[in-house]
Amino acid sequence: MRTLLMTSGGGFGTWGLLAYIAFFGLLLYFMAYRPQKKEKKRQQELLASIAVGDTILTTSGFYGVIIDMTADTVIVEFGNNKNCRIPMQKAAVVQVEKPDDAK
Repeated sequence: MRTLLMTSGGGFGTWGLLAYIAFFGLLLYFMAYRPQKKEKKRQQELLASIAVGDTILTTSGFYGVIIDMTADTVIVEFGNNKNCRIPMQKAAVVQVEKPDDAK
């Protein structure tokens, strides 16, 4: 019987295939994982900086003023009506404007 041996005759070869996989792994890291990690860090810094009296923008698009806080929730007052106070999770805050910030 005759045995056929596989020879690499012009293909990628083992090293070429590994380089190809490494290239796409790095591409995935820089296009998907790294930006998501930076955004998560920015959001955590934003949530750590909020305080009572700050004007916030929520994920639903409402502007309000923080009147009370706990570890993971904030009570937000919306509009001029003092009776419109809603408890929300801190994660719903997407933008913070400090009272001393002037535009």
